[in-house]
Amino acid sequence: MSVGILGKKIGMTRVYDEAGVSTPVTVISAAPNVVLQVKGLEKDKYQAIQVGFSEQKEQRLSKPVAGHFKKAGVSAKRFVREFRTGTGDDFKVGDEIKVDRFTVGQTVDVIGVSKGKGFQGPMKKHNFHGQGAAHGSKTHRRNGAVGQRSTPGRIFKNMGMAGHMGDENKTVQNLRVIQVRPDDNTLVISGAIPGANGNLVVVRTAIKGQPKVKKVAASKSANPMKESKKKK
Repeated sequence: MSVGILGKKIGMTRVYDEAGVSTPVTVISAAPNVVLQVKGLEKDKYQAIQVGFSEQKEQRLSKPVAGHFKKAGVSAKRFVREFRTGTGDDFKVGDEIKVDRFTVGQTVDVIGVSKGKGFQGPMKKHNFHGQGAAHGSKTHRRNGAVGQRSTPGRIFKNMGMAGHMGDENKTVQNLRVIQVRPDDNTLVISGAIPGANGNLVVVRTAIKGQPKVKKVAASKSANPMKESKKKK
């Protein structure tokens, strides 16, 4: 599995190509991630690396966590995540993972925490149509019927109702890398990504990749006998 990188969402802007076409993009600041731990099959029963991102004051850490960073020989980090690795990957403690792992035109998945919206009704949360807006309707923005009577005598799972909205892990798939800037540790990615400016995001190589293009069936060769009859 490809190793991703941790970064911080800076905000959205737009870029123009040579033809003058505007593309909305999101700028991600991804300072070098440092490998804190390498896990192997013999000891941990699976292969992975643990990486840290964004500096943190050591006095804000508990002693066990501070000791973990000290053992790795790196400064304290605010965010720690784990990526699965394959047999061909060769990482060592202290190695840096930088934005130059990605290339322009590559498709990536971006994972982040969506903006919290608080307690919302079914129209905003589930895009329900709502009820009558005139004086004859007792309710305007509430649910309608949510179930039957004595059979089955309960409300089924996943019934859209009012409740907490947002503040969830979301993955946006198959976004395109527009620019890679190693000098200032920045990635420019097409489209929007989850979360507010300043939030932590994870950028990884797209798992599903680019959508497959349907092959157009070749046209059947003309029948020479029929063609000769048409000419007559």
